[in-house]
Amino acid sequence: MTEASLKSRKNRWEILMMVSLAAGILWTLISRVPSAVSAPLSSSPSPREGFLAPDFTLDTLDGNKVTLSELRGQIVVINFWATWCPPCRLETPALEKSYEQYKDSGVVLLGVNLTDQDSVSEVESFVQEFKLTYPILLDRDGSVSALYQLRGLPTTYFVNRAGIIRTVLVGGPMSETFIRSKIEALLKEVQ
Repeated sequence: MTEASLKSRKNRWEILMMVSLAAGILWTLISRVPSAVSAPLSSSPSPREGFLAPDFTLDTLDGNKVTLSELRGQIVVINFWATWCPPCRLETPALEKSYEQYKDSGVVLLGVNLTDQDSVSEVESFVQEFKLTYPILLDRDGSVSALYQLRGLPTTYFVNRAGIIRTVLVGGPMSETFIRSKIEALLKEVQ
């Protein structure tokens, strides 16, 4: 090999290394997860275990209003659902049975319907079909599901008497045993 061909080979290798390095840096910048420091001030983390459940006020199917913060002192199960959601349909009987068992023990179950993706008449039919007795709240504009940054349906939050989220379950269907175990754990918490 001549000195010129060695120099040419070395130059190509250096160029290849520089292009690879630049591509790696570019990939790192493009694919990185934004840090909390650089996140806009208006964004808030999704509600999670160990933190206060975000407050909301919604109309109920029967024309009343429910404000979450006014339920402090009680255990609250917040179940986000829709009539078209198969796992929601499957877990509804277990939710109703659990509510009937624990409602006199200071447990409130709130069925938050994503009414922006449903209709009130479908919700009414669903409530009649399953003979639901727990409060059904109507998230007509999707603001509460946005506040809770839902990632799937059903999504259920188990909230203690102080308003702190203890369990979040995305997906379903939940069994009656699972629901009762979470409620029992909350009932045993020291106030």
